[in-house]
Amino acid sequence: MNEIFKLESVSQFNTQRGQRTLHPLVSVLDQSKSSPIKGARFVSELYIIFLKEVKCEELKYGRSHYDYYDGTLLFIAPGQVFGFDDDEKMFQPTGWVLLFHPDLIRGTSLGRSIKDYGFFSYDVNEALHLSDSERAIILESFSKIRYELEHAIDKHSKTLLISNIELFLNYCVRFYDRQFITRDNIHKDILARFESALDEFFTSDAPQIVGLPSVRFFAEKFSLSANYFGDLVKKETGKSAHEHIQEKLITVAKERVLSSNRTISEIAYEIGFKYPSHFTRLFKAQVGKSPVDFRLSDN
Repeated sequence: MNEIFKLESVSQFNTQRGQRTLHPLVSVLDQSKSSPIKGARFVSELYIIFLKEVKCEELKYGRSHYDYYDGTLLFIAPGQVFGFDDDEKMFQPTGWVLLFHPDLIRGTSLGRSIKDYGFFSYDVNEALHLSDSERAIILESFSKIRYELEHAIDKHSKTLLISNIELFLNYCVRFYDRQFITRDNIHKDILARFESALDEFFTSDAPQIVGLPSVRFFAEKFSLSANYFGDLVKKETGKSAHEHIQEKLITVAKERVLSSNRTISEIAYEIGFKYPSHFTRLFKAQVGKSPVDFRLSDN
């Protein structure tokens, strides 16, 4: 396996591409002005957003190949791996890239909300594909950030840099909402399959094997990342994927509490709980009665 290098700083990224570093914690680069780079794989300590403008089949993100087209945004967060497998080949970077170190936003409102931008954990097949008008807005955002980087540093610089990055990310949220809508038929099929998968899970012996199901468990069935799957379920139904799972769990639990003579502990183990006390606590929080009281109230 090829060696994975650490990408630790903005200046390291810029130097590899033969471009100047205007700020130690943030950069916007027109990659057409970059030098060719040698193929390598990196684990990033930065937030990186690539705007790709040509088709490229070599870039890998995690363990997946990423086949992207004109006007596509790819988001990389600290701790994620990306790069090229062929370490003998030189690549000419293209498009644009925005990168910033977590230290830039530490202690700010963006630092506190950055975790809410779920697309940093989307898989490559869930990248954001832009329309021409959306691409123009993204380039305008990059231009504003670049302007601040080239402007003499003053007391407003950091606030304006972070505000423009936050504005850019919020546009990306809007554009992802549009992408969810334009893929509406595909997503409705996934939601129907999700409901079927929930039914199948609780009518099989899967709970005794895997325990309580997670959002990731179902997302992987549809070859989606947990974040993307969770976001599309929330946007389509108004409820999170976790809420759907929990509702199904409680529905199944209520049916079994009322329709069988098995003990509460047996039912808890049956539906995936390791500890009956955890089942009782969740059941009471959701139903308003303990499983025993719920069973007695039906008599």
